[in-house]
Amino acid sequence: MSVATLMAGKRICICTGSGGVGKTTTAAAVAMGLAARGQRVAVVTIDPARRLANSLGLEQLGNEPALVEPAHFAGQGIELRGELWAMMLDAKQTFDELIDLLAPDSATREEILANRIYQELSRVVAGSQEFTAVAKLHELNASDRFDAIVLDTPPSRNALDFLDAPQRLTGFLEGRALRVLTAPTGVAATMAARGSGLIFSALRRVTGADLLADLSTFFRALSSVVDGFAERARAVSQLLSEPTTTFLIITSPEPAPVEEAIFFRRRLDEAGMPFGGLIVNRVRMLARTPPSTDESALTADFGGDGALAAKSVQALADLRALARRDNASLRRLTVGLEEKHPILVPQLDRDVSDVAGLVAVERFLFAPQRERSTLLAGQAF
Repeated sequence: MSVATLMAGKRICICTGSGGVGKTTTAAAVAMGLAARGQRVAVVTIDPARRLANSLGLEQLGNEPALVEPAHFAGQGIELRGELWAMMLDAKQTFDELIDLLAPDSATREEILANRIYQELSRVVAGSQEFTAVAKLHELNASDRFDAIVLDTPPSRNALDFLDAPQRLTGFLEGRALRVLTAPTGVAATMAARGSGLIFSALRRVTGADLLADLSTFFRALSSVVDGFAERARAVSQLLSEPTTTFLIITSPEPAPVEEAIFFRRRLDEAGMPFGGLIVNRVRMLARTPPSTDESALTADFGGDGALAAKSVQALADLRALARRDNASLRRLTVGLEEKHPILVPQLDRDVSDVAGLVAVERFLFAPQRERSTLLAGQAF
């Protein structure tokens, strides 16, 4: 099993998992591997850190996909027969773009975008980052510019918000409370006027801001885009469960990420989302035949330095203990996720922070099973 096999017939790959397990790196390596095989690929991150930009040798990423120049990969042991594009989501800008798209006219668009209530709400509203991520995914998918789109996501507990964001937004936009606020009538209008008048009058005197006017303008203008937002939310929800979409769960052998991975797999099943496969990073491989621990021979190899030989033997013992623990974690994962053939990436001897590191990860992700087994054996203790 390899990522190439997992992505056969797929257009969208959503990488999810705990923080700190190499998820952003894996997303970039998956995108790179697909591009190396001739596809036009976009990789999208919503991680505000610059790990994706740095690993691709770029100074920064914007809210629209930018082509990673082939020169970045020269001499790195990989040839991109396709194209690799990358972007970092700006949730506020994407939210603004949705307003721009859904507003019935330019006057309404400008009225919403300039409104102080909207400006604050679009920055801090719960779930806006997750919703705008999948909204951008929908936009890129609908554009038909790319053969494949790889999306990096927040850590997995937040990814529950990611999965639920379209439904939550639809429920809010179609809820009775918002309908009353956007178009109050009868008793509701009377109560709104009486109940809020004194409060907002006092606030206006203290702050100098006419919050009631801002709220009134915001909800009146928002009513013109509610239906468009709800329709987009439903389309996004459908996109996540389509057969051409797949979720890859990324984890490490550490106990907490292992439990997170199992938890998220259950959540995917409950939501009816397509689970594609499991990738386990930073695995310490346990050799079937342990290396020699003859201190006398090592002392001779180290020019008579017995202390160094003893430390080397102890270090090997520690590494093998960690490898046995990782092996137990893999057994837990295969049972908990019902995944018999996870893709393993070993603990590398270098930090993955550049193209060379991505290429090293890509080899393990895309190598055929027999070749990967040979590569993993070479990393075993």
